[in-house]
Amino acid sequence: MHYPSCLCLKQRKEDSEMKSRTLTLLTTMTLFAALAVPVRLAAQEQKQDLPHYTVTDLGTLGGTFSLAGGLSNSGWVEGYSTLPGDTVEHAFLWRKGAMIDLGTLGGPNSDASWRPNNRGNAGGGSDTTTLDPNAENFCGHGTNLICLPFLWRNSTKKMTALPTLGGNNAWVAGVNNWDAAVGVAENNKVEPTCAGTSQVLQFKPALWIWGRVYPLPTFPGDPVGNAYSINDWGQATGSSGNCRADLHALLWQNGKALDLGSLGGTRKTGVDINNQGQVVGDSLLPGDNAYHAFLWQRGVMTDLGTLPGDISSTGEGINSKGQVVGGSYDASGNPRPFLWQDGVMTDLNTLIPPNSPLYLLEATGTINDRGQIAGYALVISTGEVHAFLATPTTTHWAISDRPKVVLPENARRLVQQRRGGRFGVKLARPQ
Repeated sequence: MHYPSCLCLKQRKEDSEMKSRTLTLLTTMTLFAALAVPVRLAAQEQKQDLPHYTVTDLGTLGGTFSLAGGLSNSGWVEGYSTLPGDTVEHAFLWRKGAMIDLGTLGGPNSDASWRPNNRGNAGGGSDTTTLDPNAENFCGHGTNLICLPFLWRNSTKKMTALPTLGGNNAWVAGVNNWDAAVGVAENNKVEPTCAGTSQVLQFKPALWIWGRVYPLPTFPGDPVGNAYSINDWGQATGSSGNCRADLHALLWQNGKALDLGSLGGTRKTGVDINNQGQVVGDSLLPGDNAYHAFLWQRGVMTDLGTLPGDISSTGEGINSKGQVVGGSYDASGNPRPFLWQDGVMTDLNTLIPPNSPLYLLEATGTINDRGQIAGYALVISTGEVHAFLATPTTTHWAISDRPKVVLPENARRLVQQRRGGRFGVKLARPQ
């Protein structure tokens, strides 16, 4: 299989002048990618004061649940929300107080759960109106409808379906600022390791450029995999393994897959990557009884630990300053969001106004270079779960612990469904 010489390609233009400029830029980027080595940022070398945040409730599309799954440097928040009645959910984009319903490709549901780019272009997966011939649940909504990948362009306000690798289903995850996207796509081969699950066909980590799809390599011997995030230099991260487990956390660059190692357990995955090539994700620990967030850089995987009293954590996002966000969980699975910087993990709830009407649950929507953090939170007065955006502020207050909140059962069900996988066929995250 021939792979593009550089993954970070600008959308094709018709006029020859733009083609020439693009070729010059891509040549420069290819040389950079070949020479670049992930570096530790100066911000990580020096101890910084913890930021404090104001918090915005992003609302919903009419239902009682919404979740932020991605955040751009320009302030676009990507996620999904239930509609009135909470029976279906749609992908959304939010910016400056307005939540846009991205619609679907004809079916009842759509999702967008990763990082959009600075122009507000986002990827995801959508139900169609066609039943899957293998009765797969690829979109994860229980509809058994074919799930197609999409790219939603802010300039046209339109959702466009993208191709698969020959199978019926696929899903787009992260989109970089050159509109290159990664995700997962089926081919037409039956996958033996999926026997006994709802999945039938083999699925591969995938890259979309100019509307065309390319398979990314898995770790040798792994039949399936997923790619989740791609930076502006074309480096991507994700995982590969069998149909039941993420066995290898991966970094893709120059058409090759690099194994990031582990924290000692059998399952691990890379989740987000910044423009310095630093990767965050999560890995099971020795014995496979708990999992921790990790930071990978310069070939070394560092265990980020958990918040006090918790047993597991996941790394969801990293910005160019090396700040990491994610979720930390107690033995009952109750989540708290964390900010990790300068080697210290802090509960985000201690960094927001103590009288906030929101109790933050998890930082699923990554962190951008402005330090903004997105995720989902419990609305204390109603028991609903809403997407949030936390923005750094110069106003500080005394840091104090907030009591943990037990989730209402309806919120717990939706959160557990989310944690089970952002793709219907997503390889199992450590549980």
